[in-house]
Amino acid sequence: MLSRIARPAAATGAGALRRGIATSAQNNAKVAVLGASGGIGQPLSLLLKNSPLVSKLSLYDIAHTPGVAADLSHIETKANVKGFMGPQQLPECLKGCNVVVIPAGVPRKPGMTRDDLFNTNASIVATLTSACAKHCPEAMICIISNPVNSTIPITSEVFKKHGVYNPKKIFGVTTLDIVRANTFVAELKGLDPAQVSVPVIGGHAGKTIIPLISQCTPKVDFPHDQLIKLTGRIQEAGTEVVQAKAGAGSATLSMAYAGARFVFSLLNAINGKEGVIECAFVRSDETESPYFSTPLLLGKNGIEKNLGIGKITSFEQQMVADAMSELKASVKKGEEFAKSFK
Repeated sequence: MLSRIARPAAATGAGALRRGIATSAQNNAKVAVLGASGGIGQPLSLLLKNSPLVSKLSLYDIAHTPGVAADLSHIETKANVKGFMGPQQLPECLKGCNVVVIPAGVPRKPGMTRDDLFNTNASIVATLTSACAKHCPEAMICIISNPVNSTIPITSEVFKKHGVYNPKKIFGVTTLDIVRANTFVAELKGLDPAQVSVPVIGGHAGKTIIPLISQCTPKVDFPHDQLIKLTGRIQEAGTEVVQAKAGAGSATLSMAYAGARFVFSLLNAINGKEGVIECAFVRSDETESPYFSTPLLLGKNGIEKNLGIGKITSFEQQMVADAMSELKASVKKGEEFAKSFK
């Protein structure tokens, strides 16, 4: 079962925001949020501040970070919060980090695809990850900035340029797709979403999002027409939120929850907790796409083992096949951008 935010650490699955009650005494992680003043960054930073797994929380953005840091610093949890603003302060923000989470960038507006964000967000991610490669090359890098199908290849190429590339430590955070799949399946079946676990593989945009309902825990069955509708809703759930917000942004609160869930899973694994599994978009040999999301066993050094796709239905196999051309094009676009980025 995939790990979740805020359950006592002995368990996996969803829960409330106490997930950092880990058994390890090593709860002294330094975590940086790059883009901490934004719509995702602020609630994500709040969730991280609330966790005993985090002892130092570094918040970076190009504006407003001193205020966000001051506000969060008044919360009665142990994490020491510092705000950093502007490129000159970025090196100090990153120094000694165990995990860096990057939600920086512009959000989607109605009518936009994630790929429409490329021109702006690609440069932001390349700049920030270049700083990470220089100032915290051993940190786990968690990319939220869209389009993830391209920003992860960008991150990899940037780290290669600096000679510090480790594919086991670079993650595209696709956790929101899993969170949504769990929620939507639970709604349809009258289940507690905290007890539902649906692996979602592939990428993090449209038809590259491939929910493996056949591998759901507990086992569920849907008529084919309902399965098609459910799959489509999971794939387009981000657009559902963009349209509902009517130009006021994209999924920020649910993305912050999902991002925090992934970071807590990483921190628990770093602390020696065994059996921590999350899906993420990573360098992969599982398919013909050089990057692909599958369930990953996490460990002290990042990816301990790629658990692969597993047994899937013919319907799911077709979704994987249908996603390939878009996935490979998005990866290539990211790689080519990174190679020309100065």
